[in-house]
Amino acid sequence: MKQCTHSEALPHPEPAPLAATCPECLRDGTHPVQLRLCLTCGHVGCCDSSPGRHATEHYARTGHPVMRTFEPGEDWRWCFVDHVLV
Repeated sequence: MKQCTHSEALPHPEPAPLAATCPECLRDGTHPVQLRLCLTCGHVGCCDSSPGRHATEHYARTGHPVMRTFEPGEDWRWCFVDHVLV
């Protein structure tokens, strides 16, 4: 089973969210389906089911490897590099 090689290098505590919703969706006039929080810098982006896929776009632009769900009642993380739940 593949493991994440990036989660131990994340800042502790995790960064504060930079926004309450996806700023790119606000800019583009689209609605995020679900939100994700970058655990390197605190960027809030929308999921891949959203029109803009801004969390994945953020990873592609920055290389920040791990995000977590930013949805109430959910508690999971995803490593974009290793393609595994953390």
